[in-house]
Amino acid sequence: MTRFRYIPTLVLLVAAIGLNAQENKNQKIDSLLKVMTLEEKFGQINLLAYYSSQKEIIKERIKKGEIGALLKANGAANNRELQKVAVENSRLHIPLMFQEDVIHGYKTIAPVPLAEAASWDMEAIQQSASVAASEASAAGVQLTYAPMVDICRDPRWGRIMEGAGEDPYLGSEVASARVKGFQGDSYTNGTNIMACVKHFAGYGAALSGEDYAILDYSERDLRELYLPPFQAAINAGAGSLMSAYTSYNAVPASANKFLLKTVLRDQMGFKGMVITDWRTTSNLVSMGVCGDDSLAAAMALEAGIDMDMTSGILMKVGPDLIRKGKIDVKEIDRAVRNVLNAKFDMGLFENPYKYFDEEREKKEILSKENKEKALDMARKSMVLLKNDGDLLPLSRNIKTIAIIGPLAKDKKDLMGRWNCKGDEKDVISLFDGIKNVVGPSTKILYAEGCRLNGYKNNGSDSISKAIEIAKQADVIILAVGEQANFTGETAGLAGLHITPEQEQLVRAIHQTGKPIVNVLFNGRPLVLTEIADNSTSLLEAWLPGTMGGDAVADVLFGNYNPSGKLPVTFPANAGQIPNFYAKRKKQSETGYVDASNKPLFPFGFGLSYTHFEYSKIKLSDIKMKPNGFINATITLTNKGKYTGREVVQLYIGDPVCSIIRPIKELKKFSIVELKPGESKIVNFTIGLDDLYFFDKDLKKTYEPGTFKVYIGSNSSETKEISFELSS
Repeated sequence: MTRFRYIPTLVLLVAAIGLNAQENKNQKIDSLLKVMTLEEKFGQINLLAYYSSQKEIIKERIKKGEIGALLKANGAANNRELQKVAVENSRLHIPLMFQEDVIHGYKTIAPVPLAEAASWDMEAIQQSASVAASEASAAGVQLTYAPMVDICRDPRWGRIMEGAGEDPYLGSEVASARVKGFQGDSYTNGTNIMACVKHFAGYGAALSGEDYAILDYSERDLRELYLPPFQAAINAGAGSLMSAYTSYNAVPASANKFLLKTVLRDQMGFKGMVITDWRTTSNLVSMGVCGDDSLAAAMALEAGIDMDMTSGILMKVGPDLIRKGKIDVKEIDRAVRNVLNAKFDMGLFENPYKYFDEEREKKEILSKENKEKALDMARKSMVLLKNDGDLLPLSRNIKTIAIIGPLAKDKKDLMGRWNCKGDEKDVISLFDGIKNVVGPSTKILYAEGCRLNGYKNNGSDSISKAIEIAKQADVIILAVGEQANFTGETAGLAGLHITPEQEQLVRAIHQTGKPIVNVLFNGRPLVLTEIADNSTSLLEAWLPGTMGGDAVADVLFGNYNPSGKLPVTFPANAGQIPNFYAKRKKQSETGYVDASNKPLFPFGFGLSYTHFEYSKIKLSDIKMKPNGFINATITLTNKGKYTGREVVQLYIGDPVCSIIRPIKELKKFSIVELKPGESKIVNFTIGLDDLYFFDKDLKKTYEPGTFKVYIGSNSSETKEISFELSS
C-alpha cells in the first residue's frame, strides 16, 4: 500500500514525471481540475461547521464531494473518522481540511493576544503560537483563524482584545511572530498548522466601537495603518487570509475586487487561500448590496474568494451559475486551485492522516512544558501601571493578606474569549496562585466583595463584609475587571468602566486606609482614573489564561519583575476616544473645555520594580544620505536594586513634510535586561526604510529635510535629537 493509494490514477501518472516540487504540485492540481465536476469543484470551496448531532449527514455530503473543509471538528479520533470518509469513500479521494478558532491556545490557554502584545517580546509570542499549534495539530486541526492583525484605536470595540493594539509597526512585528509560531518552517512534521490572517482589511475601524459597524476610512488609512501588519504576515509566509465582515469604500470586503485582487494579490503579492468570515457571502444580501443568493455568490467568487465559510450559497447555486454563463469557470478553477494548493502544502495528499495521532494528542495536551511556556508568556504580558511607595513587590512572609474581589477566585473569566477547548478546571485562580507563593506563616483572608454579573446591581451587603475583612489585613489585593464575555466579538462597551458595583467596592476598600494592590483582569483598555486614584499599586494582568494566577502571584511577590508595556493607549475618560499617540500635527495645541486631552497611561507605558536611567541620544552623524544609515545610541543604566527588563523604544518624527504627518511614529524597539548598577549601550540603525511615507498621490516616497529621533521608555517620555536627510 502506497501513501498515494487514494489519489486518482491520473495524478499518480503526473507524479512520475521528473518535475521540481512546485511544477509537480501544479501538475497534480491541473490533473484533478480536469476530472472534477462542477459540483465537486464547488464542494472543495465549501467550508461547513461540524456538529456532532449532524455527523451522519455530514459524512454523506463528504462522500458526494460536497465539503472541502470543516470547522469545529476536533479530536484525533473523530477527525480521522471523517477524513477516512473523504479519502476512501468519495469519488476523487481528496482529503478534508480541518479548521478551528485557535486564537490564544488550544487547551493550554495563553493570555489574550492584546496581552501578549504587551510583552513586546516576539520570541515569547512566537513560542506561544507554537504551543497552540502543537496542541491543536495533535487534536486533528490543520488551520487556525489567527492571528487577527486588525489595528484598532477605539477600545470600545470588543475585538481589540484579539489584536495587537493601536500601532502598525508593533502590530506588524506581532503578526510576523505569530504566523511563524503557528506555521513553523514547514508542515512536514504535522505539528504546525496554517495561519489564517484576519480580517482583510480595516475591520478594526468599527464605527463607535460597534462590531460589524461600517466606518468609511481613507485609502491613506488603509495603506498607512491597516495594511502593514497584513504585509508582515504575508512576508512571514502566511498560508491563508480571511476577508472582513465590514467594507472598504462602502463595498463589502468579501465582494471587493479592489481589496482582494488589486491590493492583496497584485500589490501585496499574496499567493495563498482567501476564506470568507462566518456566513459573509450571505451577509451580502443582508447588507443590501445584492438582492439574492445567486448574485451574492457571483460577487464573492468574482471578487477573489477561495473558500466560503458556512453560508453554503456557493455550493447551492454556483454550478448552475457557471452553466448559465453568469460566472466565468476560470473563477471557480482559481478558487479550487488555491484550496488544493493549501492541502498539498499541508502534506494532506501525501499522508491524509498525519494530524490524527491519538498518542501524541494525549501526551501534548496540557503538558508540563506547555503550561510552563504559558506561565512565561503570562508573566511577560503584565504591565505595572502604578506602584506608590514601592509597595510591590510584596514580602511572601507578610503577616495577613486580604484577597478581595469577584475575580479573586474566578477561573473561567481568566481564560478570556476565544478560549477554544480551555477548561476552567485547569485554570489557576489568583487566590490559588497567591497560596502557592506565600510562606506558611502568612494568613490569607478572602471576601468576594461583589458579584461579577454584567452591569446589574447586586446589592452592597457583600461589600460590607469585604470591608470588615480588609480591616484585619496588612495589605489588600483587589481583583476586579471584566467578564470574559464582555470582551471579544459583539462585545462593544460604551462606557469603558468596570461595573458600578466593582467601582463602589474599590472606593469602599480605599476608605479603610490600608495599602491596596489592585489587580485588573480585562481584555481592553478601560477608564481607570478612579481605580488608579484609589489604589496604592495597580497591575494590568489582562485575561492571562490557564496559568494566570501563578503568573500574577510571581509578579506581586517579586519572583518576576514586570516588564510589559502598553500596546495601546489607556484614556483618562471615554470622551477622549479615539486617543492614540500617533496623532497628526495640528495648527495649535487645543483640548477640551471640561477635561484634559492627555491619556491616563500612554502607549508604551509600563513600570518596573527597578529604575532605568536614559542618557542623552548620540548620533553617528547629523547628516544622512538616502543610501546611507545613521546609528542612534543611548546608554541605559539600572539605577535600582532589582534586575529588570526594559523595552527601549525609538520613534521618528518628520516636522516638515508635504503632507501632515504624525508627530512621532514607532520605528524600532529593543528589550534590554540589566542587573542593578549595570549599564548598556543600546544602538538603533536608522535607514531610509524608517523615513518613507505615502505622498499626496499615495506613492511611497521620502523627502529630504530634518527628522527628529525620540528614544525613551514610552511614547510620552523620550529624549530627542535631530538629523538631516540630504537629497
